[in-house]
Amino acid sequence: MPVGAMPTIQEIQQALAGPLPGMAGQIKMAPQPLDGQVNRGVVPDDHRQAGVLLLLYPHTSAAQPELHLVLMRRNEYPGVHSGQISFPGGQREGDEALQKTALRETREEMGIMPETVEVIGQLSPLYTPTSNFYIFPFVAFSPNRPRFRPDPKEVAELIEAPLKLLLNPATRQEEIWHLRRIGQRRVPFYRVYGHYVWGATAMILGEFLTLLAR
Repeated sequence: MPVGAMPTIQEIQQALAGPLPGMAGQIKMAPQPLDGQVNRGVVPDDHRQAGVLLLLYPHTSAAQPELHLVLMRRNEYPGVHSGQISFPGGQREGDEALQKTALRETREEMGIMPETVEVIGQLSPLYTPTSNFYIFPFVAFSPNRPRFRPDPKEVAELIEAPLKLLLNPATRQEEIWHLRRIGQRRVPFYRVYGHYVWGATAMILGEFLTLLAR
């Protein structure tokens, strides 16, 4: 792929079929760990499972349609991920397949029907100690820009991020933050239209972008 060229959906699907960067792609976006923090590769037996969806689609507002990826800002609520930027997704129900979890949650949160998208691959699972979730990310494609119908109880704002912006190295930044119950820590994040994409979402996105860049 020429320098500066954006990958096509076919190239993304081919990349997802090969070896994944795994932890090497995720860890570069991990906040500075606490002293003595448990290895992220160790998943406790009492963990919960979740499925999330990285949904790609062509945005037609530009003269030439380009691939976008949708994110959402969650509403404020009593919980560790209140107000954060995330992918659509949520907790597995019963023994349902995790891909079905990701598609179901995307329908519930954004109003996108599962039959209108095609799942083209899967990224490496990620354990997040903060909420004790083991997250399984799936990548999907819609041939047209979806008709978003976000649930106001779940979604405060939709963020349509061009893949070109996410792949720009200047989008990745770092700052020292004072985190609740943790204190001062170095936090890497993606700056997307004034939003801070950090934590588990940034780590999942980090693996995806590492895969595309290589």
